Amino acid sequence: MLNTLRNAFKVKEIRSKILFTLGVLIVYRLGAQITVPGVNAAALTKVGATGLIPLLDTVSGGGLANYSIFSMGVSPFITAQIVIQLLQMDIVPKFVEWSKQGEVGRRKLNQVTRYLTIILSFIQSIGITAGFNSLSQMGLVKDPSIKTFVSIGIILTGGTMLITWLGEQITDKGLGNGVSMIIFAGIIARLPSGLKQIVQEHILNAKAADMWKGILFVVVLIVAVIAIVIFVTWVQQANRKIPIQYTRREAGAGENSYLPLKVNVAGVIPVIFASSFIMTPQTILMAFQASHSEDTWFQVLSNIFSMQTMTGSIVYTVLIVLFTFFYAFVQVNPEKVAENLTKQGSYIPGVWPGKGTEKYLSGVLMRLSTVGALFLGVIALLPQLAANLGGLPQSIGLGGTSLLIVVGVALESTRQLEGLLMKRKYVGFIR
Repeated sequence: MLNTLRNAFKVKEIRSKILFTLGVLIVYRLGAQITVPGVNAAALTKVGATGLIPLLDTVSGGGLANYSIFSMGVSPFITAQIVIQLLQMDIVPKFVEWSKQGEVGRRKLNQVTRYLTIILSFIQSIGITAGFNSLSQMGLVKDPSIKTFVSIGIILTGGTMLITWLGEQITDKGLGNGVSMIIFAGIIARLPSGLKQIVQEHILNAKAADMWKGILFVVVLIVAVIAIVIFVTWVQQANRKIPIQYTRREAGAGENSYLPLKVNVAGVIPVIFASSFIMTPQTILMAFQASHSEDTWFQVLSNIFSMQTMTGSIVYTVLIVLFTFFYAFVQVNPEKVAENLTKQGSYIPGVWPGKGTEKYLSGVLMRLSTVGALFLGVIALLPQLAANLGGLPQSIGLGGTSLLIVVGVALESTRQLEGLLMKRKYVGFIR
């Protein structure tokens, strides 16, 4: 990876993409330090234990800690993407039609996604602000009036749209998927403070008799993280090679052609989807906490959608599994792949072209997605269970999610760099 990065910096075009990406991420990190006017960010420290704060901090890069203009992160945009993609599954005929129109249809769907992002961001920002304000003893909002809440909602919505635009700029002119890169940068920026907190709690602030236990805990934690990173990298790189044969011999074609399908086809997108999706019911529940906290229905729903309970952790894992299957078929459409193979005059040995190929690919994709879903679910669930049952900090519980995102984005960015370098070599050879 470091060798690839070093070679990439030698190429002016690729170096410009990397520097552009870094510049956008610096702007994002600066914005994450600007507190929303009329808000007492210190009041969040008095809110108490709630799974929504660490979860929001994961996707906003710690922007919620000081209630910055980027506190909402890209979660409303991701939720809007999920809704629009679900509506394309023969639910809204217009969306289905646009999804088949190529680049023109994609632009129309992106525009609808942006409009839905504005609506979701405004509702979610007001709900979170009102909920945290009712929970905080010091008062999060200095002047809790309707005008103030609307103003804060507009500011936070503007911040979300700005981050979304920055992510699109990274995708178009920079390196990697913009939204994933922004979440990646936020997680990396929080690593020093997270390590400092763990060292202080288990070593510096521990009693002399317990200091060695704290040191042992930190060492075991580091070893576990390294082992998980190796395992995640191995699974993310694994793929199933489906042999392909051609009805006619093309000049320069290799003897052995194959269609590669990754074991974890969906990548880290299901983890990001599940994290964003579970925030919506938590945000809605916060609006009713002041007046209905003792009601049975409120306690049941809070238990289901809280990341700090066993039930909530299971719901979170189930969402990851479901989104893994869903997004795998979005990424690899068996119908389109079968159609493209037929147009290229190629086929899978022992499988009939057309519908037979589509059915075969669907079966392979289901099996691969089962492995990928179990992999993502276990990596995300185990640290969460350790935090809920072992009394570890909630940041460790969400560490599995963060680790999946960091490793996944790093691997995807490395692959893109390698592709750009390979493309340049071929262009130079042709010239």
